[in-house]
Amino acid sequence: MKEEKKNKESIYDAIYDVVRCVPKGRITSYGAVAAAIGAASGARVVGYAMNMSFGVKPKVPAHRVVNRNGLLTGKHHFSPPEKMQELLEKEGVKIKDDKVVAFDALFWDPMKELAI
Repeated sequence: MKEEKKNKESIYDAIYDVVRCVPKGRITSYGAVAAAIGAASGARVVGYAMNMSFGVKPKVPAHRVVNRNGLLTGKHHFSPPEKMQELLEKEGVKIKDDKVVAFDALFWDPMKELAI
């Protein structure tokens, strides 16, 4: 059980390292982060890591991670839920109906940007 916890922490640390690289005003997806750490089918794990990232130091900009269609599917983990949208809008990202406007133009692909 102890080894499983260590592996989980190690995976979360790798996820947090990638998410910390997402520039202000840009967004990425759970799947893109998963692919960048070598877990191509691990989008759900990235979501779990984002849910656990509040209070992690250095800070993890979890608000910059959305689903593959640009939807703010993780907003219910923010307090209040509107906080995710507020943080993105503060960085200049436009949101309409819980979806990133111009998703393709703002998408930050860690595989390309980090040359993984």
